[in-house]
Amino acid sequence: MWDLSKRSLVRRLVLLAAAWNLVVLVLAGVFLTAQFRDAAIRRFDQSLAVLTDDLYAGSTVDDGVLKAPVLTDIRATRAYSGRYWTIFDQPAGGGGLNVVERSRSLFDSDLVIPVEQSERLMSEPGKTLYFDLKGPQNRPLRAAALLARLPGYPRPVVFIAAEDRSPIDADADRFGRITTLALVILGVGLIAAVVVQVRVGLVPLFRLRREVASVRRGKAEKLDGDYPEELAPLAVELNALLSHNQEVVERQRTHVGNLAHALKTPLSVMLTEAGQRPGALAEVVERQAQTMREQVDHHLRRARAAARSQTSGERTPVEPIMDELAVTLERIFQDKGVQIDWRCPDDLCFQGERQDFMELAGNVMENAGKWCKGKVRAEAVASSPEQMTLTVDDDGPGLPPDRWTDALKRGQRMDEHTPGSGLGLSIVDELARAYGGSVTLGASPLGGLRVTLVLPRSEG
Repeated sequence: MWDLSKRSLVRRLVLLAAAWNLVVLVLAGVFLTAQFRDAAIRRFDQSLAVLTDDLYAGSTVDDGVLKAPVLTDIRATRAYSGRYWTIFDQPAGGGGLNVVERSRSLFDSDLVIPVEQSERLMSEPGKTLYFDLKGPQNRPLRAAALLARLPGYPRPVVFIAAEDRSPIDADADRFGRITTLALVILGVGLIAAVVVQVRVGLVPLFRLRREVASVRRGKAEKLDGDYPEELAPLAVELNALLSHNQEVVERQRTHVGNLAHALKTPLSVMLTEAGQRPGALAEVVERQAQTMREQVDHHLRRARAAARSQTSGERTPVEPIMDELAVTLERIFQDKGVQIDWRCPDDLCFQGERQDFMELAGNVMENAGKWCKGKVRAEAVASSPEQMTLTVDDDGPGLPPDRWTDALKRGQRMDEHTPGSGLGLSIVDELARAYGGSVTLGASPLGGLRVTLVLPRSEG
């Protein structure tokens, strides 16, 4: 069975409406067909009652002999025509019924009254009874029977008229098929109407979902839609939650900034004092203080990035930053004649702060400029509605695959002769993971290293 709790609200409403309509339409079809059949049988019974009454009213007794009336019904004179009648009497002492007269349409057959109906006739004299029986050629018949007494005739007389009920059954079956087809069409129309009604009725809910997605992607800061009274309180609560989260993030930023100032100042004093007093102890203090500064910078950077990644209103265009970085780095590496070929769609946006994207892209492109022979290629594209990819290639010496993982570790320098602290790619990796992204290294088509950066995207 379907677990409606795990399905969409639209599907749940439509399925429930469809199930209810199916039950109602099936019951309506059965009821209408039964009513049609009953009405047809009642009309049929009335016709048979008229024939039974004619037999009773037209029968005469002459010198103790019962004579049937002369009827003008042509069908009753044609063999096996489907319309029959018979007059019985009950012999003295019981023991069954004797045929007194019968229609020519019976030919060489007789109407046989079922035992239970015969007993009913005896117990209810003067009342016309209706029942089904089998007739000539085993055809289904509908019969009307009346037990009465005639003046001058000593025994009870049973008048019975019967007719083939196949036409009634055929009409009822045809009515049932037509009704079923009509109800199927009606059911399909009702389900279509329910689908339209549900879709139209839930439009505000769909609009609310789109607005929440816009807030999450940085295209809006709060929900501004005009919602019906059932959804308006939810929109108000969501806006209050967004404001609360923003306040929490701002407080976190303030605490992080205060902590940075509180720790960096003593560390700077320690480094300055150690530099002014050479010696073994000063070297240990300077080395450990520098390590502490790097650790503080590392964890503060992660904390700031994690806090900023939780804010949903930040949105940074990528194209201007790529242009700015390319111009700056070409000037920095102008002695090497580095040329940076970059590509980026005008509407591509990073879901985060400008400073963080500058640090991410800047570190990767600077690393490529440092190691390249003269050519760097950077391309930013939208890889999905929620993600963007920045790929940076260089034509430098590259790295063997077994050193790709080490290049992302803190303090790992691939060449001791090249200036640097070994923190560039590790910083990029930390920031990217704080934003829910990733950094991967690979072989570049230009011959050097390829750095692929996957970051959250905000729709422009």
